Amino acid sequence: MRPLQPALRALFHLLYHPFARTYDLVAATVSLGRWTTWIKAVLPYVEGTHVLELGHGPGHLQRSLRDLGLIAVGLDESRQMGSLAAKRLARHGYPQTNLTRGLSQQLPFPAATFQTVVATFPSEYLLDPRTLGEVYRVLSPSGRFVVLPAAWLTGRGLTERFMAWLFRITGQAAGPVGAVNERLIAHFAKAGFQVSAERIDNRSSTVLIVLASKPA
Repeated sequence: MRPLQPALRALFHLLYHPFARTYDLVAATVSLGRWTTWIKAVLPYVEGTHVLELGHGPGHLQRSLRDLGLIAVGLDESRQMGSLAAKRLARHGYPQTNLTRGLSQQLPFPAATFQTVVATFPSEYLLDPRTLGEVYRVLSPSGRFVVLPAAWLTGRGLTERFMAWLFRITGQAAGPVGAVNERLIAHFAKAGFQVSAERIDNRSSTVLIVLASKPA
């Protein structure tokens, strides 16, 4: 996980706001159809019944959390993503969306509200000390912050190698697994979390899961 280049930051802003309806198509294309599978990789690490998702996007994980019978709350600063997620949840029988528009640096929830906070493919806000402080605050004792910071295409097929090369030249590649892991662990540990990480290899790709626990 590295700071975004200005051009990429502007592109992602467009994709996440005025062009939000194209987000799923773009994500599926650049991941070669693995995007939703990568996102769902966090589900086995969710603990408790009350879960907050930071940056819920178009709502795929929100739906999966609801399907498991969990009390899921989603927060996103994008009005367009809020609308897309609400429509997705309603289509699948969840008219009560529990979606909130806001910033991770100022979470509008009381302390110790959630047993798990989760974020998949978060942007630079994740490393903001204010974000980590707010996550720590809203987690209950022994609560867990589950983060999927990045995934890598590892297949040797021509298409997979091309997409991996494209990620590198645009500066979107996350960097080596170990480097991403070490950087996040350092930030999370400084915020008071007990940190571990797991690497999942699946379908010619690798997903990194970082687990940051709030001490009891």
